[in-house]
Amino acid sequence: MKIQLSEHFTLKKLLKFVFPSIVMMIFTSVYGVVDGIFVSNFVGKIPFAAVNLIMPFLMILGTLGFMIGTGGSAIISKTLGEGDKEKANQYFSMLIYVIIVLGAVLTALGLIFMRPISILLGANGEMLENCVLYGNLIITALIPYMLLNSFQSFFVAAGKPQLGLGATVAAGVTNMVLDFVFIVLFQWGIAGAAIATAISQIVGGVIPLFYFSSKNSSSLHLGKTKMYWKILLKTCANGSSELMTNLSMSIVNMLYNYKLMEYIGEDGVAAYGVIMYVNFIFVSIFLGYSIGSAPIVSYHYGAKNNSELKNLFHKSLGFVSVVGVVLTVLSISLSGVLSSIFVGYDAKLFEITQHGLIIFSISYLICGFNIYGSAFFTALNNGAISATISFLRTLLFQIASVMILPLILGLDGIWLSITCAELCALVVTVIFLITNRKKYNY
Repeated sequence: MKIQLSEHFTLKKLLKFVFPSIVMMIFTSVYGVVDGIFVSNFVGKIPFAAVNLIMPFLMILGTLGFMIGTGGSAIISKTLGEGDKEKANQYFSMLIYVIIVLGAVLTALGLIFMRPISILLGANGEMLENCVLYGNLIITALIPYMLLNSFQSFFVAAGKPQLGLGATVAAGVTNMVLDFVFIVLFQWGIAGAAIATAISQIVGGVIPLFYFSSKNSSSLHLGKTKMYWKILLKTCANGSSELMTNLSMSIVNMLYNYKLMEYIGEDGVAAYGVIMYVNFIFVSIFLGYSIGSAPIVSYHYGAKNNSELKNLFHKSLGFVSVVGVVLTVLSISLSGVLSSIFVGYDAKLFEITQHGLIIFSISYLICGFNIYGSAFFTALNNGAISATISFLRTLLFQIASVMILPLILGLDGIWLSITCAELCALVVTVIFLITNRKKYNY
């Protein structure tokens, strides 16, 4: 039975509705992790480190699609909640066309600056050439990658989260199969990994494009529109927190890699890459829940249904609390297994990775509240608060932590930095939630 945004959500119904989004985000992370496993085990430690060094730059370029998707879906869902379906479709169409044009511009700029950026990040010699090769091949699929990021939110706003999951699974399976074919069978090395990922992104971005361009049973359709500059600016402002989150994460990852190169060299970058792959999977549960539940919040906010807002808010806090504890326990108990999958071939690297992962795992007790808090304010169309939480959590607090803690604790200070930053951000998130409770009646 199809669940409508306008319904009252019991815990069972809420989890059923957000489940496709959670699985979608997990699967997106998993197929990225499989990419790393193939590169690390079949290509080598230096190419694996190169992928992790250039990846934050590539993610920065793709985050604009995520920003437009999350910011736009909140506006579109609110508009649907107000009963104006035609206007919602015009907004949707405009935003998709903007992504395509923006993606083309960024692709050209990325190809021009790939080598200088790689050098700036600290790559040289063999690592530099691997960074440039991998980056140039990946960026050819930037437009569909940006579309894929945006459709993750737009499918939920259209009331079809399961279709978003289907597109992501199709992309993921494509990537994993082609990784095996190109890397193991054809032995194309790091180029094979990049080509496999690029093709998978094309699959994930183009399938939804065809779906929304044709007759479908969802609430959204691509069609004629015009430039709604105010809506575009509001979309960017509303989604700025998600942009800030992804942008900051990429910048901070670059800083982490730089500090690790300074402390223990390429082994540090490789170890951090493994920890980030594990982190992508675990944090994707919080991200998927936030993406899946945000349009419901936006809809009921637009419909002025305050009782349902309270219901959603309280159930969400309970979900985040339980999942945080479970993820922390899992990460610590499986640290050896997870490290072995990636770098079991190198005893020293394995030891560094497992130790770092155990310390890093503490952050899962806290980060879910900050991720959901930021997404909740985005759903309420309050991009300013959402962006503030994201800016402090993912950039300011993390930069301060990774610069200061290593001076006191050495290498362990780098692994502990994320937990310190999340704890500081939690204080800010709680303050915003308390002070705005009466305003939004949640």
